[in-house]
Amino acid sequence: MTTALDLTAVKARQQVTWASGDYGAVAALIHPIAELLVTAADLSAGARVLDVATGTGNAAIAAARCGCAVTGVDYVPELLERGHARASAERLPVTFVAGDAERLAYVDGAFDAVLSVVGVMFAPNQERAAAELVRVCRTGGTVALASWTPQGFIGELFRTVGRHVPPPAGLRPPVEWGDEDRVRELLGEAVGDLRAVRREFVFRFGTPEEFALFFRANYGPTLKAFEALPEERRAELHADLVELARRHNRATDGTVRIPAEYLEVVARRTAGPV
Repeated sequence: MTTALDLTAVKARQQVTWASGDYGAVAALIHPIAELLVTAADLSAGARVLDVATGTGNAAIAAARCGCAVTGVDYVPELLERGHARASAERLPVTFVAGDAERLAYVDGAFDAVLSVVGVMFAPNQERAAAELVRVCRTGGTVALASWTPQGFIGELFRTVGRHVPPPAGLRPPVEWGDEDRVRELLGEAVGDLRAVRREFVFRFGTPEEFALFFRANYGPTLKAFEALPEERRAELHADLVELARRHNRATDGTVRIPAEYLEVVARRTAGPV
């Protein structure tokens, strides 16, 4: 008999995972993804914007620089505190709120634009999270997402880690959000004029070893994978991460440049049902 996947338990483990390490250090590297997404969304000053699974606020802060009225929501308090500190340092009026991407505490059509940068893709219940993104966006408003692709570097990073510490059986891979057909399926008929563009973010490190150490120390999913392994097997995962960086390295000057593909999606909320 197949046991049903307990998504509540999965979510609880995810909260602990993202609170571990220093995701802020990772977010600082990939901030340009948020800036590009906000540019693609073409936000207007004064627009009501929600950044879902905001983390440390990359997209929220980018939208606030456009003069928008921004709220960032996330289920990890430690990340929200970091986001608040960042916005305060730049004197940007961003409201950070604890909340669940699958149960957004806002009325239908509350926002002119709903964003998420490599955030909502990790919600265990993909269909419910997608429905919530669309529900809280007003008719004619914008839904804009950036998600790692299955065939890109981060997709392979997840598969590499998964060979050592398999994800929960039955859980759909987060990188499905980086597949255009799957995103169209998730957002459904409630959006139209959906434009999807494949982009690359380049990770830059001094050496493959430096990359492996950085992700081992700072990126929650990788850190927790190491913690889950017995001591004698951790060296194997570390070696696989070093080899992964070597294979994807495009630098010719002795350093590391790793292109990581992601899917940028911008769609308009239609008047159709969620």
